[in-house]
Amino acid sequence: MNLRIGAAVMALLVLLGLVVSPVAGQQKRPLTFNDLAAVHRLSGPQISPDGKWIAYEVGTPNVETNRVVRDIWLVAASGGEARQITRGGSDTRPRWSPNSKRLMFLSSRDGEQQIYWINLDGGDANRLTGLPGGADNQLWSPDGKWIAFVSNVYPDCKDDACNSEKFAAREKSKVKARIYERLLYRHWNRWWDGTRSHLFVMPANGGAARDLTLGADYDVPPFNLGDPEAIAFSPDSAEICFTANTDPDAAVSTNGDLFTVPVTGGAAPKRITSNPANDWGPAYSADGKWIAYRAQTHPGWESDRWRLMLYDRAKGEALNLTEKVDLSIEAYLWSPDSKALYFVAEEKAEMPVFSIAAAPGSTPQPVIPDGFNAEIVVSPDGRSLVFTRTSLTMPAEIFRADADGRNVKQITHSNDALIAQLDLPPVEPFWFAGASKTQVEGLLVKPPNFDASKKYPTLLLIHGGPQQAWTDAWGYRWNQQLMASPGYVVVMVNPRGSPGYGEKFEAEVSRDWGGKVYEDIMKGLDAAIAKYPFIDGTRLAAAGGSFGGYMVEWIATHSDRFKCLISHAGSWDQVSMYGATEELWFMEWEFGGPPWEKPDLYKKFSAHEYASALGKYNTPTLVIGGELDFRIPYTQELEFFTALQRQSVPSKLVLFPDEGHWIAKPQNSQLWYKTFLDWLARYL
Repeated sequence: MNLRIGAAVMALLVLLGLVVSPVAGQQKRPLTFNDLAAVHRLSGPQISPDGKWIAYEVGTPNVETNRVVRDIWLVAASGGEARQITRGGSDTRPRWSPNSKRLMFLSSRDGEQQIYWINLDGGDANRLTGLPGGADNQLWSPDGKWIAFVSNVYPDCKDDACNSEKFAAREKSKVKARIYERLLYRHWNRWWDGTRSHLFVMPANGGAARDLTLGADYDVPPFNLGDPEAIAFSPDSAEICFTANTDPDAAVSTNGDLFTVPVTGGAAPKRITSNPANDWGPAYSADGKWIAYRAQTHPGWESDRWRLMLYDRAKGEALNLTEKVDLSIEAYLWSPDSKALYFVAEEKAEMPVFSIAAAPGSTPQPVIPDGFNAEIVVSPDGRSLVFTRTSLTMPAEIFRADADGRNVKQITHSNDALIAQLDLPPVEPFWFAGASKTQVEGLLVKPPNFDASKKYPTLLLIHGGPQQAWTDAWGYRWNQQLMASPGYVVVMVNPRGSPGYGEKFEAEVSRDWGGKVYEDIMKGLDAAIAKYPFIDGTRLAAAGGSFGGYMVEWIATHSDRFKCLISHAGSWDQVSMYGATEELWFMEWEFGGPPWEKPDLYKKFSAHEYASALGKYNTPTLVIGGELDFRIPYTQELEFFTALQRQSVPSKLVLFPDEGHWIAKPQNSQLWYKTFLDWLARYL
């Protein structure tokens, strides 16, 4: 066997976890896919009302069964050994009863997702709901008497019997035609089935559920990861506030508003915000005076900066707490004394924790200024914060700190044993002058077993969004450590459009997709090559997903400096993209309107308009997509691959019929990573 070929084969076997690693005590080894699949994914910490326990969700991929197994775990708030308390395999979103004796959670262990509860002392889980449209976003009332949740219903049905009959008839029918008379007929990876998600309330000990939005032809959004709750109880348990979009054409609208409704029903929901842009995520203060929420100010722009708002319940007026603060508010919550709020916001590839007084003219103060922190909750006595923390060298774990940010302590250690075996180089930030000499940040990850005297091939990663950013956070779908593991330097640039660098910087990608953002990325790569002598500037590859996939396609038609390219779910032709995507507000904001109003802009920033350049540059390109992707329909991949093939560009097309915008199933993910790394190995 050729020695070079043999070494390459051995490296690939090690990467895929098919070769046994050295025993403990020897040199740390590179991350493999099997390692990535073994990582426990922690999320959603919840402190019990008595302050003694933290419940949280753990997801662990099972490659053999091709699913992520999810269950609820428990750990003492002071730390210690954690224990698993549910074993349904699809158990998520733990929520405490006010007396700390029960945990409520969601599970699809019996088919449709429903609400279950389990005693903290042990015993079997008990199912609380059995609605045909399932249940989501469950919430216990402060007095412990009620459970609020959302469920899918047919808007013209007035009772559960009607819904059950329609769900059963739909399932039984041999005709599966889809018929629509309005837009947003499909979303993310599902076709609209004619139902809406409505707000329900039921007795906590069981009984009939009551639809508080009966007859409404609009959705109450389900819980959105990373956001506060879409529904909230008032402190006296008499009222529920929820978020809904009532605009008639939801496909072009980002206009959520807040509504209140009595828990006992008998009154139509009352709209309390009228902002034409998005209002989201109510949170009542403990004293009942305020409802905190997030708001945007630009209708139609889904990535607009989020402001932290306070609604005065007595006056019916809203107060903008953070208009002059150039941060986009993510998760937030009240302090128990109602005097302040805590929140997290992306800032230069990190996610610090801030606090702000609940008063006009207040200025946020950093509480935990370092690290990528999320999902914050506060202890009932207000003395400590609990949150998840992650980095490029550590999957998410649960941490605790004093309310002033001191004494940060790791509470869970679910992945310590695995991480201790791995060579995971930390991220290195670097800055450079981008387009118009604006300062832009880049991030670099060295390969494992790094030797500064060597020259390494380099992979340029381009993020999606375009209003997203590379951060110092562990990834599962695009894990930079796994991509660096064969011996590549990984370079990431946060160009125009990236959040965490100010509203102006983030806004400058819109209507300019191939302009300053492209210049930022290329100058960032040049800056890395100039700064780091171990980068081999003659062996470069570029890869990206979503907007990053688009940018790879733009590179394919505008540059010949790369040995190979990888495009995942990129938009090749902006006009055909507009006609097939579901969220039209995105395209209309990014390009200033529909294509018949802005034809020149759609043409200017469609990579397919420059397809004749493909034959000139001839860069080998891997094209990947999911057939259930309704955000960037997989036909975009077909069009791009056809252009590559017809011009004899070395190329490969990989489609996953059971995946959407993200590749989530473990076996599909395994193939995705193998194909991705094989392509790099072939050309680098």
